[in-house]
Amino acid sequence: MATVRRENFDTLENRVFHAYVRLAVDAAREWLREHPKAISSDRYAQVEGFRKACRSAVRALRDLGVGVAEAGVQPNYVLMQDKAYRQVQESWLRLLSRKKIEDDLWAWQAETWTDFSVLAITLAIDELEEAELVAQSPITWKEEAVGGRWFEQDRPIAVFWLKKTGRIVEVRSRPEKPGALLSAARAHAALRITDPSRSDVPRRVAVWTPHAMERLDLQEDAAQAGLHLQQIQPLAVSEVLRHGLILIPARGKAQAVSATRGRATVKAIALGPAGDELATGFKEVREFVRGEIYRDTQ
Repeated sequence: MATVRRENFDTLENRVFHAYVRLAVDAAREWLREHPKAISSDRYAQVEGFRKACRSAVRALRDLGVGVAEAGVQPNYVLMQDKAYRQVQESWLRLLSRKKIEDDLWAWQAETWTDFSVLAITLAIDELEEAELVAQSPITWKEEAVGGRWFEQDRPIAVFWLKKTGRIVEVRSRPEKPGALLSAARAHAALRITDPSRSDVPRRVAVWTPHAMERLDLQEDAAQAGLHLQQIQPLAVSEVLRHGLILIPARGKAQAVSATRGRATVKAIALGPAGDELATGFKEVREFVRGEIYRDTQ
C-alpha cells in the first residue's frame, strides 16, 4: 500500500519551455531568412546555433512526452521563483506578444494595406525635385491595432507645394468629409490637386486599395472602375474627379494596366512589400502620380 512515485516530465514548467522553444525556432528561422547578407557574421552564426539548439530541445521534449502550454496559463511556483524558468516564461510571453501582432496584421489586412498604399503615394510625391512638404500631419504609432489602424493622423496626411509648377498636392486618407464625388466613388484615399494661379476647380484622383485573399483581375477592375467614374460625372459641381488609381497586393507578380471609359481613366497597379515586386510596382505608382500632377501643364 506504499506510495509509488513515477517519473513524469510533463510538468507545467516544462510545457512552458516546450512552447517557448517552438516559437523560438520560428523566430530564429525568420531572422536568418531576412538577413542573408549577414551569413558571414558572428551574429548570424549565433542565431543559427540557437535555432539548432531549440530544435533539438523540441525533439527531446516531444520524446519525453512533454505537452505544449497554452497561452494564458497561470505560472506555478517554479516559473515564478526559479531564475532560469522565469526567464523562459518571460521570453515566451514576449514571443506570444509578437505572434499577436502578426495575427492582428492578418486580421486587418485591408486596413493595413490602405495605410501602406497611402504612404507609398506620399513617398512618390516626395521624390519630386520641386516638391516641398509644407504641411504634414503628425503620425502617432500605436502599440497595437485599433480597428485595424496602426497609426493615427489628421487630414490631409501631407501637403506638398510644387515650387516650379505652382500647384498644391494633398494626400488624403479616409477623409472625414470626402465630398459627393469621392463618396460616390467609394475610395478610401485620394489626391487633391489645386492650381492657385488658375480659376479651375480642385481636381481629385480617387485611390482604391482593395485587398482579397486571391489575386484580383487588374484589367477587369480597371475597366469597371473607369465605367463607374464615368457614371458619377453628373455629380461634379465644385471639383473634378475623372481619374483613379487601384493598388492591390502583387502576390508574386508586379503588374500595371490602364483602362479608359469616356473621359475617365483608371490605372491598376499590383505591387509587393519588398524586392522586385516593390521596386517595379512603386515605379508604376511614381509614374502615375507624376502624370496626374503635371497633367494639363502645357
